[in-house]
Amino acid sequence: MSAGVRPRWPVPPNWAWATLSQLGEIVGGGTPSTKEPAYWGDEITWISPADLTGYSNKTIGKGRKGLSKLGLNNSSAKVMPAGSVHFSSRAPVGHVVISSKPTATNQGFKSLVPASGLVNSYIYYYLIASREYARSRANGTTFLELSGKAFGELAIPVAPTGEQHRIVSMIDRLFSELDAGIESLQKARAQLATYRQSVLKNAFDGRLTAQWGEMSRDRLEAPTQLLDRIKRARTERYECQLTEWRMAVDEWTESPRSDKRPTRPAPPKAVPPLLRTETERLPTLPAGWSYLRLGLLIDEPKYGTSKKCGHNFSGTGVLRIPNVVDGVINTEDLKGARFDSADVQAFSLMQGDVLMIRSNGSISIVGKSAIVSEEEEEYLYAGYLMRLRTNPDVITPEYLNLVLGSQFIRVQIEEKAKSTSGVNNINAREVQSLVVPLCSVDEQRMIVKQLSQVLAIIDALDGNIKDRMLVTEGLRQAILARAFRGQLVPQDPSIVPASFVLDKISADRARTAKSTTRRPVGKRRAAKSLQYD
Repeated sequence: MSAGVRPRWPVPPNWAWATLSQLGEIVGGGTPSTKEPAYWGDEITWISPADLTGYSNKTIGKGRKGLSKLGLNNSSAKVMPAGSVHFSSRAPVGHVVISSKPTATNQGFKSLVPASGLVNSYIYYYLIASREYARSRANGTTFLELSGKAFGELAIPVAPTGEQHRIVSMIDRLFSELDAGIESLQKARAQLATYRQSVLKNAFDGRLTAQWGEMSRDRLEAPTQLLDRIKRARTERYECQLTEWRMAVDEWTESPRSDKRPTRPAPPKAVPPLLRTETERLPTLPAGWSYLRLGLLIDEPKYGTSKKCGHNFSGTGVLRIPNVVDGVINTEDLKGARFDSADVQAFSLMQGDVLMIRSNGSISIVGKSAIVSEEEEEYLYAGYLMRLRTNPDVITPEYLNLVLGSQFIRVQIEEKAKSTSGVNNINAREVQSLVVPLCSVDEQRMIVKQLSQVLAIIDALDGNIKDRMLVTEGLRQAILARAFRGQLVPQDPSIVPASFVLDKISADRARTAKSTTRRPVGKRRAAKSLQYD
């Protein structure tokens, strides 16, 4: 049976190499028309790769949608018996699950109905260990897809039936222990996240610097004084921008160039006042603090460039969503393109700019921010990001970047950005309307200093936990590697070798094929589903 199968590694003498197609029947899937409601129901269990996104159980008994018998008969889907092994062959390649009841799939699966003498969990674990192997056999330009032929040709080391059971039992036990460890690490990360938010809450409701506030109370501004000063600062900042623009225009006029005339800065837009009904629901702030709309504290938010960028670029780097990581800019995954001087002027960055993610399929990503350092001033930024440039006389960039990560602001962002269309988005007007707890610049600096120290410890602990989780996943792969090399459980040379099992499968298939060929046409079964004893 193993003739012609190229071994991937050495196995014990009583094992044998085979292809998946030699171990049972390879079955594809299908989807009836989604425009016909009568094709859908709960008569037939039906799964798609989407059902396995984030799914970690070994077995599945129900998908998000099901078929009616009419839908089954009007598609290429086939019902397979419970215990069949289903491997997602596209979008993505590599999800594996065992059906706990008779099940059909869509065309995104290649399934194996194992023959007698084979343990489905053994095949399940092997396919988990072989995801990259399977992906290397897939083809496609838009997305990778593994054909039924390629799936059937995947090589698998077959252990004797008794040893398959022992291997599966050992993997189950070891994985259960690893799962318990992962669960503990996840709880520890959740506790750290809760502590982080508690620290941020104390920082932005004045408790972190309460002692400093008491000592400085005689120097603190009243809320009305603070608001008046901020409005004056907005006007002064705009006048400075106008002066800089006029100087740039004079320089452009005196030395005509091919680039465009500098763009006149837009005047600051009116920001809606904070209503009493809004502030009544908010926690009470200490003396010297006020709730203000973010629009009063920053320049007009600006979206980035929509120009298509690539990795192998010649020109200017462009910061994108993947570059906004944990409050700082990470330029490891950088794309770029060539830009004219007008684009460079429009989408330039300065040290202290805060880049915010404004659009994403995941609501938890929208509103994430990072602060631009001196090293990143050479880059531009992409359209799914929004540039927030603070007035440093009233709010420091570091304070803004930290307050945007607080639960107080997260709640506001997610309320404004949430969408039913699948893409969550927050626009410039909504960002300007965010309510921010504000204190003096001196107190902001003190908060940033103290928070940075505490958050650095939290981040270090969290990084340590993530490293341990990666080690755990590495152990999982090591267990699977040993299992399918015959090194996980002791060998028993007295048991029936795998070659006998494979020969029996081959003989059974030959008899079935011969019986089917001789059966009179009128007596052939015309069942839609596959039938197995």
